Amino acid sequence: MSEHQAENDQALVARAIEGARAAGAAQADAVLVRSDSREVKVRGEEIEFVKQADERCLGIRTLFAQEGGLSTALTSTCDLAEEAIDRMAAESVALAKATAPDPHAGLPEGGFAEDLPDLNLIDEGDRNATVEARIEDARSAETAARSADERINNSEGSQAGSDFSKIIYQNSEGFSGQYASAYHSLFSEPLASDGAGKQRDYWMTVGRRIADLDDPGEVGRKAAERALRRLGARPVATCEVPVIFDDMTAPSLLGQLAGCLSGYSIYRESSFLSGSMGESIAAPGIRVIDDGRLPGGLGSKPFDGEGLPTRRNVLVDEGRLESWLLDTYSARKLGLASTGNASRGAGSGPGVGATNLWIEAGEGTLEEIIRDTERGLLVTELIGMGFNPTTGDYSRGASGLWIEAGQISHPVEEITIAGNFGEMLREIDAVGSELVWRGRIAAPPLRVARMTVAGQS
Repeated sequence: MSEHQAENDQALVARAIEGARAAGAAQADAVLVRSDSREVKVRGEEIEFVKQADERCLGIRTLFAQEGGLSTALTSTCDLAEEAIDRMAAESVALAKATAPDPHAGLPEGGFAEDLPDLNLIDEGDRNATVEARIEDARSAETAARSADERINNSEGSQAGSDFSKIIYQNSEGFSGQYASAYHSLFSEPLASDGAGKQRDYWMTVGRRIADLDDPGEVGRKAAERALRRLGARPVATCEVPVIFDDMTAPSLLGQLAGCLSGYSIYRESSFLSGSMGESIAAPGIRVIDDGRLPGGLGSKPFDGEGLPTRRNVLVDEGRLESWLLDTYSARKLGLASTGNASRGAGSGPGVGATNLWIEAGEGTLEEIIRDTERGLLVTELIGMGFNPTTGDYSRGASGLWIEAGQISHPVEEITIAGNFGEMLREIDAVGSELVWRGRIAAPPLRVARMTVAGQS
């Protein structure tokens, strides 16, 4: 982005704030999101698609003072002509006037980010990477997957993507900040067949820099290996056994925990953990951390969606619940302070979102956990969304590998794993040492001492 373009974008955001105040808003904030994305897909020898998009979108939030509090409205547009911004600012205030006031609404009362550290979120040199280079990455992964074994005879394709974004945020209380970030990915999904059946699986690598990605050939070979090991999968008889979540599936548990710790779920009493602050909610060795300033983190940012500084929050320490995830609104509802976890896009108002969220790794490897499991299930894929955050009831379709006498016996499919999420957290009796980031949430392999595996009756 040129210096002139950056200055112009800042001026547009400032104009939105000024227009809202001129129309009668007591408070206002605006965010401009500029994105440049490239995505390619190769399947076999063919290039299935090449996508490129360059977008800008501006969101304006206005707060109008009325008896009983502030009323709020949000508008957004991709038309960034000055007259369009002026019109949108005025319309946003008009909408706010027609909205019921809320005593908890409003911008943060100070405490805005003052230091905006470089969190290593982008390598500007990666902007020079050509679409042809990303096609070659996808092609290399696809070739490696299909060459790994004669039983890999088809695929859903291999994809490579690069996304660059710029966030500019400003509010009427005097805060103005911006940061740039990038996200690169490579994904391969081969199909395996042995004559009796077909199976698919995938592997992926992601990073803030292209140099952080795994070798494309290794991505393809790993994807093929995972697809091949699923051949011959069958159900098992319904039973109660230890269940191990690998480092691809364990993060889903952490994502569900984050939802239960959201301030909105807490004040609405729609989380089974609503009354559990300060109590033991997980096994003694479990430590859960959310850190928005992790260098190079896929969820890192110097300030949150309201201009407050991001920070390190210990949510669970040695199994004890220590903190919720809060933005300003949910914090006010609970009589607390924001944890710097406001998340916002141009087309939406602030909400709660995790930044870089993880469970601290343990000492044993996944292989060691398997050897320590006499009989049980290693989950490698979860299907569906069978989780009730209000009660903690957990039930999801799954596939994976069956364990007998501490060794992998055979692949498993067409099963459901079930339990109560609270009990699952307390019954984690092994935590692996492998912590690999493939998104904003990461978790090492985890073993739950007992769950119901429903299969054949």
